Amino acid sequence: MVTERELAPAGLDVTVPNVARMYDYYLGGKDNFEADRVAAHKVLELVPGLRRSAVENRKFLRRVVRFLASEAGVTQFLDIGVGLPTQGAVHEVARQVNPRARVAYVDVDPVVVAHGRALLAVADLSVMVQADVRQPAALLSSPEIRAHLDFTRPIAIGLFAILHFVSDADDPAGIVACLRDAVVPGSYLAISHVGTEFFPDKQAMARAAAVYEQANERVTPRSRDQILGFFGGFELVPPGLVPKHQWRPDVGEAAAGTPNIQWGGVGRRL
Repeated sequence: MVTERELAPAGLDVTVPNVARMYDYYLGGKDNFEADRVAAHKVLELVPGLRRSAVENRKFLRRVVRFLASEAGVTQFLDIGVGLPTQGAVHEVARQVNPRARVAYVDVDPVVVAHGRALLAVADLSVMVQADVRQPAALLSSPEIRAHLDFTRPIAIGLFAILHFVSDADDPAGIVACLRDAVVPGSYLAISHVGTEFFPDKQAMARAAAVYEQANERVTPRSRDQILGFFGGFELVPPGLVPKHQWRPDVGEAAAGTPNIQWGGVGRRL
């Protein structure tokens, strides 16, 4: 019988849980391995609402992109930490409003990048670039990104479920400030981020975080006030920084008791 390790691409260690593949599993995808599923199950036992929250995060992304492409009139998007491709990607949503919307996708994971180049890249409209959000200056100077996006015009930056994988030692506030300073006034920033307030059982939160200690990226939940700090230099779009399923919900989406572990918000560059 052929094992997953034998089926895996050369150089890929499938014995270490990968946060992108764990997230794919939460969403019901098939681009994951046994180590990812085992780790994901451990987290789900501690955070039962995580799978539903992952689904809600994709809905949040779609609502945000729809708002940006329509009401805000944004035509350029920089989606950082895109993860494994799934339905309702940024370019699919944006182009329902504007067929010429341009998207630059970024991820550090080479497997994610390979998938993205196969499934997300569209000639003259979207590109997939390998870069690390923890090195924002290098990311922003990428020739592919500079050739694809016009930084003299507004750009929407998406940091969906990525900053909680950036440790305090890597200065997430400084990263966001670098990204902010690279775009012109009238640009936008969208963030979803795991919040400490959603874990009344702090021991369960610590044990879930410990599972990620064994994965390729660690997780750092933060308070609402800390996440608000990332929006320095931006004016929050109503309703502000809220549980993500409450951000401009579609009819019937914000049912009471919807599982949630993340804050979500959108800001306009001043």
